[in-house]
Amino acid sequence: MSLSSVPMDVPHAGIRWSCHFSSWDTDGMAASRDKLVVTPLTARLWPTFVDLLDEGGPASRCWCMAPRIGASYRRQSPGQNRDAFQDIVEEGPPPGLLALEGKTAVGWCQLTSREVVPAVERSWRTRRVDELPVWLISCFYVRKGHRRQGITALLIQAAVDRARSAGVSAIEAYPLDGEVSPSATSTGYASTFAAAGFREVARRSPERPIMRLGLA
Repeated sequence: MSLSSVPMDVPHAGIRWSCHFSSWDTDGMAASRDKLVVTPLTARLWPTFVDLLDEGGPASRCWCMAPRIGASYRRQSPGQNRDAFQDIVEEGPPPGLLALEGKTAVGWCQLTSREVVPAVERSWRTRRVDELPVWLISCFYVRKGHRRQGITALLIQAAVDRARSAGVSAIEAYPLDGEVSPSATSTGYASTFAAAGFREVARRSPERPIMRLGLA
């Protein structure tokens, strides 16, 4: 099933989640907030998303275009990447999920079918393992001051719930193995995905496993 066939803006179809952090705090630190809401990124929420990514750093240069166009995002200005992603959001379907604390976005993950992020297939580390149609969690961003509080794990679970409700066969990710490389990562850490039930299905470079959760 393609992401475009799923009505992600229907409020009572498993689209909106209210999750307690205590169930998903897998990074060893106590969660400081009781509840967040995770909801699809729609055009209405674009200003909220911009406020999140405009904090600076790599995310404010890439604007989540790297999984779509690869290294070409570096040859475009941040404004060009932002405008390109805004076009994607406005055209729909929603390309991912926002974690909201009140009206403030504190976390984001890009969730799509594999077909709409072709740069993932072009990389030898992350090319497809088999022909199973999958959805991908291709990147995260968590607001400064809210990190190491379980938000990434919360977004993973919301993405899994969304994919399952859409009848998707499996969901994949390409996180960093923190035991091999201590680098910061926009794709999450393997240990967080393992805690959510994902299993390694391939590893073509020491630091980058391909992890999958079957949903069928």
